[in-house]
Amino acid sequence: MPKIDLAALPVRVGTGYPEPFNDACAGRTRRRLGDAGGLVDFGVNLMTLPPGKWSSQRHWHSHEDELVYLLEGELTLVEDAGEVVLRPGDCAAFPKGSGDGHHLKNTGSTDAVYLEVGSRHPDDLTTCADVDMMSYNKDGAFRHKDGTPYP
Repeated sequence: MPKIDLAALPVRVGTGYPEPFNDACAGRTRRRLGDAGGLVDFGVNLMTLPPGKWSSQRHWHSHEDELVYLLEGELTLVEDAGEVVLRPGDCAAFPKGSGDGHHLKNTGSTDAVYLEVGSRHPDDLTTCADVDMMSYNKDGAFRHKDGTPYP
């Protein structure tokens, strides 16, 4: 049956980033709706971001389009051009290859809940804008920008 039982889905906490890059995102949760529905061409995640936390390190994708849609709470979107507040019903899109790093911060006092949609391109390289980190979809390993792996 195509209906997804949210209560039955595993919840992934944090990001998997090497320390100290995960600290700002600690407590973030992800439920992989696309995986649960058997989708292969794009991913959809139900995300919950506690107050004071970030969605990720500020990043951009080489081959993967990304979109977020805010369901509950309030988030601050941070990009090269500055910051903008997102409220329920707002969405933001991030075209592949832009070179404009983005992330979301929960500066409010309640959890923020949003959908995250991405195209799952196998050749995607995620590059962090503000820290020395990148990762390829092919293996998911985090590397320094010179290509050396994190321990």
